[in-house]
Amino acid sequence: MVLSAIILTGGAGSRMKADKAALSWAGRRAVDRVVDLAEAVGARVVLTVGAQDYGLPLVRDAKPLGGPVGGVLAGASALTEAGCDRMLVLAVDAPTIRSADIGPLIAHAGIGAAFEGLHLPMVVDIARLPAEAEAGWPLARLLDFAGVARLASPPGARARLRGANTPDEREVLLAELLAWEAAQKEGAG
Repeated sequence: MVLSAIILTGGAGSRMKADKAALSWAGRRAVDRVVDLAEAVGARVVLTVGAQDYGLPLVRDAKPLGGPVGGVLAGASALTEAGCDRMLVLAVDAPTIRSADIGPLIAHAGIGAAFEGLHLPMVVDIARLPAEAEAGWPLARLLDFAGVARLASPPGARARLRGANTPDEREVLLAELLAWEAAQKEGAG
């Protein structure tokens, strides 16, 4: 199966009071960090899905602000046309996820997987997405209909996996990111 990825960027960012994709995380836009993550875990094709063009491969939502399922369906259609059959779905508001955090999802041999209590990130065989799915469905419904397994999240990764929807959540994750990057540089030097 060919793993590819979509990054959902179509949210309004009302709780964050900013465009979450364009926010700087340690000097880099959130969307660029998430693209790098998708490429690092082996995604052959990486698309952003939303209304805004960030200078990256883009699929526009069929219905702007139509919810994450609309974005998943638009991205799945584009990836199918590109010859891809397995999709990693990432949210742009989780730019501090590490490759090891989503390794269990990618390694899962079934139809797809997400973590217990979280709908994203997820991996799913595109052909298993229900034909009757439509924008406006809750993500939980889409995952249930597709038969996505629920895995325990890796220890210490829950906040990174959930992402930042408010400035307070961003502040906590940004502090963790800066400490982790400093430790990585120190260990490499």
